[in-house]
Amino acid sequence: MPRLSGKTAFITGGGTGIGRACALAFASEGAEIAIAGRRKEPLERVAREIEAAGGGALAMECDVVDAKAVQSAIATVLRQFNGLNIVVNNAGAIVVGSVEETSDKDWNLVMATNLTGAFFVSRAAIPALRQAGGGSIVNIGSYLGIAGRRQRAAYCAAKAGVIGLTRAMALDHAQDKIRVNCICPAMIETEMATLSLSKAADPEAARKQRIAEIPLGRLGKPEDVALMAVYLASDESSWVTGVSLPLDGGQTAY
Repeated sequence: MPRLSGKTAFITGGGTGIGRACALAFASEGAEIAIAGRRKEPLERVAREIEAAGGGALAMECDVVDAKAVQSAIATVLRQFNGLNIVVNNAGAIVVGSVEETSDKDWNLVMATNLTGAFFVSRAAIPALRQAGGGSIVNIGSYLGIAGRRQRAAYCAAKAGVIGLTRAMALDHAQDKIRVNCICPAMIETEMATLSLSKAADPEAARKQRIAEIPLGRLGKPEDVALMAVYLASDESSWVTGVSLPLDGGQTAY
């Protein structure tokens, strides 16, 4: 039997990159999928992929920094699928800069999207997970929540916050059988990573430098994250909660 058969998953940032990979992987394991994001077109493409493979999918425009929109999206999921079992907090944003170079606007954007968005989604979803008898929240953090990096002040701070939120929620809701864990990837081949590298003076040299920092010798793939997310969403990880797992090709082993 598929590992997520009979479950419903809500995935933010589900139209591209890691979110898309999670949606497709979860659907292949039998879950019904609700994907949310700011851009409707990529969400609808992913939903069509899932439906073409025989799965159930719902695409919703929703900006995670808007608490009312998040609450409405969760309510829509419950009406469509009659329950919720899994949440993947994947929506994210990054800016490059030191503290001195980071504007108020950029700081607030990174904090709101990465950290406050995970808070809004989790807060809205926990009653539904509790009603379902428990469930799994998978936060997509970053190895930069564990280790620092130059020119990533806001992003490091936000992702460290996601790790702290993960631990606190895991303790607060263990009695509800709601498990909360965090995946901490190094650089993954996504649109956001490509955009970040494109801002370097020599993007190709910057890419090669990042790969050279990784002992396993390659950037991560969205599917690498999705496979770990499936494990954390499934009953195979029923005794795993409150952890932040590096997924970084060995980068934090230094």
